[in-house]
Amino acid sequence: MRCPFCDKDNTRVVDSRPVEETNSIRRRRMCDSCGKRFTTYERVEAIPLVIIKKDQSREQYDRGKIEAGIMRACYKRPIPVEKIEECIDAIESEIFNLEDREVESTKVGELVMEHLKELDAVAYVRFASVYREFKDVNTFMDELKKFLK
Repeated sequence: MRCPFCDKDNTRVVDSRPVEETNSIRRRRMCDSCGKRFTTYERVEAIPLVIIKKDQSREQYDRGKIEAGIMRACYKRPIPVEKIEECIDAIESEIFNLEDREVESTKVGELVMEHLKELDAVAYVRFASVYREFKDVNTFMDELKKFLK
């Protein structure tokens, strides 16, 4: 690490401690050349994740989209916010555990549906009705029959 004061590269770590809010490590460093101290932060570099949409366009992964879809599906349902957050965290964890740099939106949608099925039946049906783009009542009923089995 280069010293920001004298630009020499012989610095040493004096103190390290985790920073809980940002999931990073704070390092207090000292330059052996000029003796000045400075702080650096180290964090894990996330692999950029790209979502391949149905029309084959690509966009960067956005947790907010999953969150918005699940919140819409759970609207006016007796589900604690903590449970919803746990569900979103679990979905996101599964997505990143795939270790692919590109994931199809259909895979994300299926993961959301799996988790909603366990969380709340009504939220699952609400999400499925939008996600599956039901054209008529019969396709909607077919999905309900799958759920009831």
